[in-house]
Amino acid sequence: MTVRTATGADRAAIAGLASAALDLDAAAAPALTARLAAPPPGRLWTALLAGEDGVVFASLSQADPSIGHIDLLAVHPRARGRGLGKGLVGAAEHWLRDNGAAQARMAGNPPCYAWPGIDVRATPAACLAESLGYERYHTAFNMTADLTCDLGVGDDLDRLAKAGVTVHSAPPCDRERVAAFGRKHWNDNWAWEIEHATGCQYAVRAGEVIGFAAWGARPEWFGPMGTAEEARGLGVGGVLLRRCLAEQRDRGHSTAQISWVGPMRFYARAIGARVERVFWLYRRDLR
Repeated sequence: MTVRTATGADRAAIAGLASAALDLDAAAAPALTARLAAPPPGRLWTALLAGEDGVVFASLSQADPSIGHIDLLAVHPRARGRGLGKGLVGAAEHWLRDNGAAQARMAGNPPCYAWPGIDVRATPAACLAESLGYERYHTAFNMTADLTCDLGVGDDLDRLAKAGVTVHSAPPCDRERVAAFGRKHWNDNWAWEIEHATGCQYAVRAGEVIGFAAWGARPEWFGPMGTAEEARGLGVGGVLLRRCLAEQRDRGHSTAQISWVGPMRFYARAIGARVERVFWLYRRDLR
């Protein structure tokens, strides 16, 4: 098997290969590969190609460069059963090791990732990971929100106004204020996601941003969102969430994926979201 580093000229071919290979995400495959090929500045990453039949994306964590990530592995159906997946993972591990990684993870590398881990329905991928000595160390999940029901947008705006809170939309050209809020209260990853989201809503009280919600890291995906600690309990998060979901509905989506969920109960109560996609996160020491 001959493996080479992909170039910009390979992007269309990679998108087509991923569409053919990713059974659970075929429609989103071009957007996935395009997103992985445009990560935050400073991220060290690569895409390795095995002819026209296989590709693997790998990257190093900016928070801890000793941790490497295998971000996406795709083998065309016509080439399965020949050891291509194993060879591509080996090539990715070699690249990660050469660039200082002590551990490889088949898990999302925030803020620019395809999935939190391996979808539990992707049995061949999970079997490959375990056959190569990867340890399953965590489980993550997405929740699904139905956008065809009444989202109650606007119901709470008067209540927030009485508390001195106003809600605004932040177009892509005017995200610096909200991104700075995300960076201050959480981290650079959320700031980057705010800057690159398709849509963003935020809340202000006494001239200060107190909460935000964003969507569009992937077309149907919602997140991240957060409210400043001193403003929690006002119901800001629920209002911002519903306004973002309404935007997604207006773009033609009937459902939304709430990615890598933390507060399951909040989403279940606020919009009736349900757990749907479940992911296993894997890791293996490289030294």
